[in-house]
Amino acid sequence: MVTIKAFKAYRPSEALVTKVAALPYDVMSTEEAKELVKDNPYSFLHVDKPEMHVKNPSEDELYAFAGNTLDRMIEEGVFIQDEACIYIYGLTNAYTKQYGIVCCVSAEEYDKGIIKKHENTRTDKELDRIKHVTYCNAHTGPIFLAYRDLDRVTKWMMDYVIENKPIYSFTSEDGVKHEVFKVANPQVISDITKAFHGTDALYIADGHHRAAAAAAVARSDKASGANREEAAYFLATVFPKEHLYIMDYNRVLKDESGLEQDALFEQLVKVFDIEPVADESYKPDMRHTFGMRYQKKWYKLLVKEDYTDESDPVACLDVSILQKYVLSPLFNIHDPKNDKRIDFVGGIRGIEELNKRTEEDMDVAFSMYPTSMDELMRVADANELMPPKSTWFEPKLRSGIFIHKID
Repeated sequence: MVTIKAFKAYRPSEALVTKVAALPYDVMSTEEAKELVKDNPYSFLHVDKPEMHVKNPSEDELYAFAGNTLDRMIEEGVFIQDEACIYIYGLTNAYTKQYGIVCCVSAEEYDKGIIKKHENTRTDKELDRIKHVTYCNAHTGPIFLAYRDLDRVTKWMMDYVIENKPIYSFTSEDGVKHEVFKVANPQVISDITKAFHGTDALYIADGHHRAAAAAAVARSDKASGANREEAAYFLATVFPKEHLYIMDYNRVLKDESGLEQDALFEQLVKVFDIEPVADESYKPDMRHTFGMRYQKKWYKLLVKEDYTDESDPVACLDVSILQKYVLSPLFNIHDPKNDKRIDFVGGIRGIEELNKRTEEDMDVAFSMYPTSMDELMRVADANELMPPKSTWFEPKLRSGIFIHKID
């Protein structure tokens, strides 16, 4: 059984929502954030990336600045507060149209594995978000979750979008259309809440560190005896899996293998059927197929049947196959998360970016077929973890549209 809960959101006034709404804090550098907030005192990045403003701070000063900034914005009327509601948040771009339910979900259910993860978290990043939640006394960015087998909920949501007027509708600078619909009717909220009781799990698509941090704050609140009701829940947007779009997450690397071309292909052909590609790029159109740009030429690599194991939800992932049979044994890249010789290029940049990188600072590129939501859920259901950089979700949820205050 899954628990969702209405909450009394702080949200931007309609006049300011386009100025407040911001990309997540972790998809840009501090310098990029500074550029984005020029002449915009309302951007939520002032809360999400306080390092823009606090030079050489202690940790307390950094996170206190974030909390004080949020409080000031609320006091100045940048944010208004609703009664207990849920919301529908829609995002549309050239690739997909997706609608999800904005609500609060249970931190205890995260701890119990009902809210399932597919990635490890880093302690330093987790601690960063714990302090941010603690000093802001709020969850400020929704965790990106997915559900399955709730067709009735999805139908209700899409009917509601057709029949009602959004409280926000705007297009952000990256061309994504954002819509928000407010659902305040207590009976409707009760019906949707009960419908979620009929599913056995939610799946984290993006936001593993924020989810882990929220659960840690909830445990700490309970252990202290405070037992604040809102601390036991965290902010999420829950989408039907059918709406979600995962893009390819490609690889570029420095070739320090010492292998000559003939020797490299002699090893590759043991695992792959290889075809030269006449085009200037190659984007795989099926699982277990890769593109490789090597010596300024593209090749199609198709995995031979003996080298796939569909019984293992992690081993059969394309990212795992590439790591096991190519990156590790041929290019000596054993820890792709930390090895400086490899970089990762999200599909949003296009295959042309792989050509560009292999002309500039890298030697070899691999274009990937996107991991699917079914693959992600299969890994999570098995309590396994995906390799690093397995999924790239688009479009990104905006921060600052919904704030869940703990007190």
